[in-house]
Amino acid sequence: MLELLDIVGEEMRSPASDAVHAIAAAARDRHPGTLAVLFYGSCLRSGSDEGGLVDLYLLVKSYRQAHRNPLSALGNRLLPPNVYYIETAFEGRTVRAKYAVVTLSALETLVTARTFHPYFWARFAQPTGLLWSDGEQTTGRVNKLLARAVNTLARESRPLLESYGGPQDLFIRAFAETYRTELRAEGASRAAELVAHYETRYRRLGAILLRELPNPGPRDRARAQRQWRGRRLLGKFLSVARLTKAAFTFAGGQGYLLWKIERHSGVRVEPRAWEQRHPLLSAPFLAWRIYRKGGFR
Repeated sequence: MLELLDIVGEEMRSPASDAVHAIAAAARDRHPGTLAVLFYGSCLRSGSDEGGLVDLYLLVKSYRQAHRNPLSALGNRLLPPNVYYIETAFEGRTVRAKYAVVTLSALETLVTARTFHPYFWARFAQPTGLLWSDGEQTTGRVNKLLARAVNTLARESRPLLESYGGPQDLFIRAFAETYRTELRAEGASRAAELVAHYETRYRRLGAILLRELPNPGPRDRARAQRQWRGRRLLGKFLSVARLTKAAFTFAGGQGYLLWKIERHSGVRVEPRAWEQRHPLLSAPFLAWRIYRKGGFR
């Protein structure tokens, strides 16, 4: 774990742009009791937020403190995380982010093997930056949970890897399995592309973990295969449940979807006042207007 702590601790300290820090501060201001803000995903990989959507995680002290609406707090507790959309002006342009909310104490459990589904431990086994924390104690807890996520992903995937050409193959197999547990559009090569982007990192981590983890036997492999089949079944249900919940909690989602449509099709539609007040009710009417303008092909 000491080697893992050093690697993820170095990644946590990676610099981020002023624009990313600005959108992180705007998200933090929405939720009292925020303890830390994490940065991950495609904008971290590319090193640029322009034209993209910044991915953030807000780690909070308690759901009740973080949410003004008790129902939002309850939904966050029952099926974490809650996901929100935010945008802010920065130096003459708009910065956009999607951020999730979960308590720090819950995440410390969610990245362990006690949590059957890999939704959290697979996500945080990937490079993650720490944009802000409320102090050294929180920073240390974040460092430990990120290292734990890497360890959990490797430990749960190791029995599936019968042979490998390099230590990074452990993570290629692991991410390929986790993609199969969610409703995702990525092709079969996506896991290899993800690992290739940080090949040195995954080679280093894979070498450490393959050295430390025991070699699996036939029973270990059969047990792991049963578990991953179960995760795929559970994952489809959880994906649908989270999408359904997001329809009610993804604040600002209408603006995000309209921006995405304009970005990909060039079609711009301004929602009417009543459509902004009732985004779910007005969705079919807004979709029809976008279709008439050629936004859907």
